[in-house]
Amino acid sequence: MEKKTLMTMLLFFVIPCHALCTMNAEPLCVPVDTVKADVSADSIGRMMRDGISLKEVVIKGNSGYKEIQMRSAQNTLGVTRGYVEDNFGGSLMQTLERLPGVKAMAVGSGASKPVIRGLGFNRVLVAENGIRHEGQQWGDDHGLETDQYAVDKVEVIKGPAAVTYGSDAIGGVINLISDRAPKERFGGSVNLFARSNNESVGTALRMAGRSGDFWYKANATLIDYADYRIPTDSIRYYSYYIKLHDRRLRNTAGRELDGSLLIGYEGSRMKTCFRMADVNTRSGFFANAHGLEVMLSDIDYDRSCRDVDLPSHTVNHLMLSNRTEWHWHGGAVEGSFAYQHNRQSEHSEPVSHGYMPVPPNTLERRFTKQTVSAGIRLRLMLGRHSLQAGASAEYQKNRRDGWGFILPDFGQLAFGGYAYDRFVVSDDLIFSAGIRFDRGTVRIHSYRDWYKTPQPDGDSVFVQRSAGMRQSFGCFTWSVGVNRRTGDWLLKANVGKSFRIPTAKELGMNGINYNIFRYEEGNAGLKPEESYQADAGLIYEHGSLDVSLTPYVNYFPNYIYLNPTSEYREGLQLYRYMQSRVIRWGFEASLSWRFLRHFVLEADGEYLYARQLSGEKKGYSLPCSTPWSAHMELRCGLPASDEDDSGFVAVECRTVGAQNEVVPPEEPTPGYWLLAASAGKSFRFGGNVLRVTLRCENILNRRYFDHTSYYRLIGVPEPGRNFSLMAAWSF
Repeated sequence: MEKKTLMTMLLFFVIPCHALCTMNAEPLCVPVDTVKADVSADSIGRMMRDGISLKEVVIKGNSGYKEIQMRSAQNTLGVTRGYVEDNFGGSLMQTLERLPGVKAMAVGSGASKPVIRGLGFNRVLVAENGIRHEGQQWGDDHGLETDQYAVDKVEVIKGPAAVTYGSDAIGGVINLISDRAPKERFGGSVNLFARSNNESVGTALRMAGRSGDFWYKANATLIDYADYRIPTDSIRYYSYYIKLHDRRLRNTAGRELDGSLLIGYEGSRMKTCFRMADVNTRSGFFANAHGLEVMLSDIDYDRSCRDVDLPSHTVNHLMLSNRTEWHWHGGAVEGSFAYQHNRQSEHSEPVSHGYMPVPPNTLERRFTKQTVSAGIRLRLMLGRHSLQAGASAEYQKNRRDGWGFILPDFGQLAFGGYAYDRFVVSDDLIFSAGIRFDRGTVRIHSYRDWYKTPQPDGDSVFVQRSAGMRQSFGCFTWSVGVNRRTGDWLLKANVGKSFRIPTAKELGMNGINYNIFRYEEGNAGLKPEESYQADAGLIYEHGSLDVSLTPYVNYFPNYIYLNPTSEYREGLQLYRYMQSRVIRWGFEASLSWRFLRHFVLEADGEYLYARQLSGEKKGYSLPCSTPWSAHMELRCGLPASDEDDSGFVAVECRTVGAQNEVVPPEEPTPGYWLLAASAGKSFRFGGNVLRVTLRCENILNRRYFDHTSYYRLIGVPEPGRNFSLMAAWSF
């Protein structure tokens, strides 16, 4: 499709939310403290979840919709627990994928990485209650180590947020909020859910209560899923064609067990919360993608679709945290502390590679990462000025084990401080500005193979895979923004600079990444990645019509990325880290129309253009760049006496364009379109509510490829038709 046609289409598309939400709105999310006491947080969530517009909720709470939009110059989205239940996906990011500008980079049926405006991995910072989540973010083979059913609210900041969050927030921030204090003496919920494609079944239990100023909240989640199906009988791995049994990807089954406990105090001037969360997952790697030697394996991968054979991996993430706030008239101080222990293990059949002898066990790789972080923030109201100042420090240590090598041991120490001012000229004009300084030190340990490799001179040596190094990086970042409201229009604009410290993977990687079928090599000469970005939001709201346009542009003087080369090492294509000047621009457009009382027509579209301005691939795009996409939904709210008996029926269509802007030897990906439908209904039983939601994705069982999925490299299409059922019992 030509770009001119694409531009025309995008002007007629809007945000696909369950309630009224424009691009810069917080869909399904209203801060509780902005709403009058006659509207509870739970009823707000139910009303918005069931299709009653956000504007109606805000009016009832006597807090204007545009007042919420005036709070920040950045483009921000937000969803509640109700959104997660109604859009239940295989992972948190697959659940959030319907939000414009947000994508899930998926590997398998239970793992996906966040992508915001085409940027992912260490360019998108994930936080839990404002505290940085630190796992093995560099790993492509697993998703976020979080429990999506323990989250009260998700905030998504699109664009640079380095001033308040520091390094890695170049693309944006996903903040998972789970520490909201319950209001009732006792309550809870039980969620039962299932998905047909991979025969996933699971349950999530929540109990919460309050006694005076003290409260507690406990969550537990259990999920078990089988090998997932794709709409094809065979795939191509290089020149090999592999038949699939029952159209399933062998050994992609897994299970997840999560638990968390929160204990808090909320008094008149002080509130604090202690949180302990533990996430455990075990899943298989698609057997035929982990190496051609699997073809000679004695394992019967088709014996059962629910067992987890080799190759497989396990991930355990433990997080202990505390967040305490002391506030007074006109100010507050907040402190946070966290300890995180992340352990990831990969197991494979002990098969020799090259000069490696047969390994003694199945432990191919293990990474154990420990992180300690602390932060403090001061907020003051001085006349028309709302001031913030803060400082943070973090230390992390990652140690490896196993007979395979890809990443050396490393340690990292980082600290930073910032100041931010929000100046309210009037109710319709607000300026904001901030500045921050960060400094980080990365230390990489040397590593040599545990076996000898013959050399051309006849000697055999322990080959060095990684050299020891120690590098320090520092950078100033800043941002300036404005919010301007006039009549039915609202303008938001933000200009800023962000930066990112090169990761140990980018500096010292040297080995085969079987999970994405390539050999990766780091670059010790990388410099800190910097980004200059400008983004804006133009919102129009009048009666039943809402329109928004959010263009953005960012320039990288030294963008870091894996460059696909024409070389091969140990039988796989070599990817090498490099830096180049890059320009990226794009936009999201939206339109929402509510008509005939119960109907809402919503759609959205997004477009991204990326071009390298220097380096070996000058003139080309960036690898795995997201193509344009558009989504439209027609929703009908079912008549009900109140929100506890409400329901909805919705149909939707998603169109994704072909991606021909690739980096050789990357191949283009054809476009596709999909149909989906969903329906939900609430039932009241005394003081309890049962919410049932049924959803069908890819109704026509179409065969298509996601350009950001690594499985497309071996001809694996995305999952076929899938039915999802969610039953949520609140008591």
